Amino acid sequence: MPDPLIRVEGLKKSFRGTPVLRGIDLDFEASQLTVLIGPSGCGKSTLLRCLNGLEIFDEGRIAVDGVSLRRDPSRPRNGEFERATHELRRRMGMVFQSFNLFPHMTALDNVARPPMIVSGVPAAEARANARRLLEKVGLAAKADLYPAELSGGQQQRAAIARALAMKPKVLLYDEPTSALDPGLVDEVLGVMQELDAEGITQVVVTHEMRFARGAADKVVFLSEGRVVEQGDPARMFSEPSDPRTREFLKHFLG
Repeated sequence: MPDPLIRVEGLKKSFRGTPVLRGIDLDFEASQLTVLIGPSGCGKSTLLRCLNGLEIFDEGRIAVDGVSLRRDPSRPRNGEFERATHELRRRMGMVFQSFNLFPHMTALDNVARPPMIVSGVPAAEARANARRLLEKVGLAAKADLYPAELSGGQQQRAAIARALAMKPKVLLYDEPTSALDPGLVDEVLGVMQELDAEGITQVVVTHEMRFARGAADKVVFLSEGRVVEQGDPARMFSEPSDPRTREFLKHFLG
């Protein structure tokens, strides 16, 4: 059996002495859509930010597609750690709940500019690829509009296209629909399902239980900084084994 695309071992993270991640062990398989669920404050978003290097974890190991990042609290960070963190970030695309598009750039430039700046991709190539990606997310006709001229759902789809432009191994989403009006949620979730059908590896933090149940390949429930249980959506939603999972899902499913 091949190694998972992402392996997390013994991951710990505290903020001002308060533990947020208390020893996370978790594998993410290639070409799967994994959904992280759990109550607010359980560590879901912190885990995502550790995966892509936005947060430096305190202890443990993250391995992504051949790049291994290990943190030992008894050893100071060094150049090797910083280089591994940089390589980790290059393998991750991040989609935030607040879109984070540049307001002074068109949708096309928002997608095309990062590969030009970060990877030195020629402008013509970057813009051609940006148009292709905007078409993929249903925004071909909106390429020359600015973020303020786009709906929230369109802005989030442009953000997904921007993340894809960097050709990441994994796409990470932190509550990608929480800032959207209810009527716009499905258009963003639909794009994520299409990407899953194409075999793109995705890890999603969300409270959209309908999406988790219908689209995920694996659901992981976290509570108080620990993985409580994980499995395929059919089992997790119909027969969760842990009472904490049952109690959490009861609020969403009735």
